This record gives sequence, C-alpha cells and structure tokens, in this order.
Amino acid sequence: MISVAIVGGTGYTGVELIRLLASHPQVSVDLLTSRGQAGVRVDEVFPSLRGVSELVYQDMDEATFAALESSDVVFFATPHGVAMQHAKRLTDAGVKIVDLAADFRLQSLSAFESWYKHSHVCPELLKQAVYGLPEITRDQLKSASIVGNPGCYPTTAILGLKPVIECQNAQSKRLIEPKIIVDAKSGVSGAGRKAELGLNFAESADNFKAYGVTGHRHLPEIEQGVEQLLGSQFPHRIRFIPHLVPMIRGMFSTIHLSLTDAGTEINWQQQFEDCYASERFVDVLPAGQYPDTRSVRASNRLRIAVYQDSAHHELTVLVVQDNLVKGAAGQAVQSMNVMFGLDESLGLSHVPLVP
Repeated sequence: MISVAIVGGTGYTGVELIRLLASHPQVSVDLLTSRGQAGVRVDEVFPSLRGVSELVYQDMDEATFAALESSDVVFFATPHGVAMQHAKRLTDAGVKIVDLAADFRLQSLSAFESWYKHSHVCPELLKQAVYGLPEITRDQLKSASIVGNPGCYPTTAILGLKPVIECQNAQSKRLIEPKIIVDAKSGVSGAGRKAELGLNFAESADNFKAYGVTGHRHLPEIEQGVEQLLGSQFPHRIRFIPHLVPMIRGMFSTIHLSLTDAGTEINWQQQFEDCYASERFVDVLPAGQYPDTRSVRASNRLRIAVYQDSAHHELTVLVVQDNLVKGAAGQAVQSMNVMFGLDESLGLSHVPLVP
C-alpha cells in the first residue's frame, strides 16, 4: 500500500483528496494535518466522512514532520508558499510531493514572484518539478519526485488548446490567428473554503461577475502551457477573463479562435477526437453536442465540444470540468497514479452526479 499524508486537510481540495483516495485500492491515507483543527477528528469537521475515516488532524510539529518523512507521498492542499518551505527536507527523505498550490507550477521565478508575491525558497527543486497534467506530461511524471498540480482554469485552457497547437505544429504553418480568447466561469468553491464577503450566499447567489480583468495569476500558467508544454511554433496573445457564477462547483471555459484560410481546411472535430482517443478522462463530444457542468460534477472527467464555422473563420472550443476534481484533487490523484506506475483510473472512477 502507498502511504499518503495530506498537509492542509480542511480545505475543499483536502476533503476531495480524502473522498477520492478512500476508494483507491492501493492507497492508505495515514496522516492529516491542520493547524486550526489539530486534535479534532476529520469526521467531526466533515460529517460526510463518517464511516470513511477516523483520523485526527495533527499540528505540523516535529513529531508530525517525522511522520511525514515516513510517507510515500505527501499532498500539499495548502495556500501558496507552504509546500516549498518543506519540499527539500521531504525529498531528501525520499518522499514524493504533489503540491495543489502554485509553488511548483511556473518555471519562471520572476513570473512566480510577480504574480504570487512570494520569493521562491527552493529554485533548484523548482527546476526538477513536473507539471501535473498527465495528458501532456505523462512520461515526465513517471520519474517525478515533485509535481506542481495545475490550476483549474489552466487545465481547461491547455487541454482545450492542445489539439489545435499540435496540429498547427505538425503542419508548420499558422492555422489560427495569434489572438486567443479564453472566457472562463467557475463556481465559488474555486476560491477555497474561507470566510470572505464576496463569497457568502447573499453576495454570490443571484449574481454573475467577472474578476481579474486586468490580469489573473493563471494567465502566465496558460501561456507557459501553450509555449512550453505544447511547444507552439508561433507566438500567441492570450486574453483570459475569469468569471464567478452562482454555483458551488463546476467550471466552463469557452475558447474563441480565429482560423486562417489554412485553418478552415482542417476537420477540427476529427482532430480533437483523434487527439484524445486514448485518454479516459477527456471526452470529446460528438459534433452538435455541447457540454454542461453537471455532466462532470464530482468526477475526474473533462468534456470538450468543438464548433467550427469555416465561412466566418471561427473555431469555438467549449470545455467543462469539476474544478475540485479534474481541476484540483482528482488531477493530483491521477498524477500520483502515474508516478507510482498504477492504472490512472484508480480512485477516480466516480460517475458524475446528476441532478
């Protein structure tokens, strides 16, 4: 059995990890930490876990850290800046790390420090980190010791753009115009489990708003995905606008692309189907069908639809996911499975909840 510890097990991604790993046949969750809930049973904080886990949250003292060093893998479901404080000691002990925050996502130190307002304390480990998007970085994940779990918005954007950029690279000519527009919406759980005025019911219900209009920290991650992960041969200008919608969980990203004359000659529906034919967690819908967020609720599945209007040189890619699963905890478990040579679907076979 793989011994798992979760640091920061009281947030939404932390409880999602517990929920998913409870059905994983090769994993034992042996340690949970929380400074605020130290000494409290996890099923007291989350009654949904009664009969699932009787673990007690531990404070991050020296004894707890020694226990972490005995784990096979540690998930950090913590705020930005926490995982990098402990990464060296854990990796020196042979422990694998999956960080659900941003400490190991961006390879550019200047971008990280500019957007997240932290100085990176272990840049040498950052260079070793693998971006945890198995549909693109599967081979690197197999030997990874540190994984930077992608942000929720970048997951939809990068996977939504993957077939387009790969086709363009293969043909070595522009198939889309340089400007890419990513119009994205997320449920309020994407902001985390915290008391904040803009997230309470009276403020967020019956309301719809954009945020991060002048710049959002997921933008450099999307740019990194297009330029480095997908290795685009052509520069692109990405305009990314996130929105908050009055639902708890779910994410819908609509990507607007303008086709060149060469791009109108491509059958993009077929291109997307071929690209993801062997991916169990990416579902390309048949032509004429379009996704909704509840079709992926509580599952690790990401669904994509493509609409091509060659007469007007337009391509629209519609992507949905559960922001807490494929957009966070589920993707982290998927990456862990790859790291340990396991079937990627272990712990992730949950059918979406409807209604």
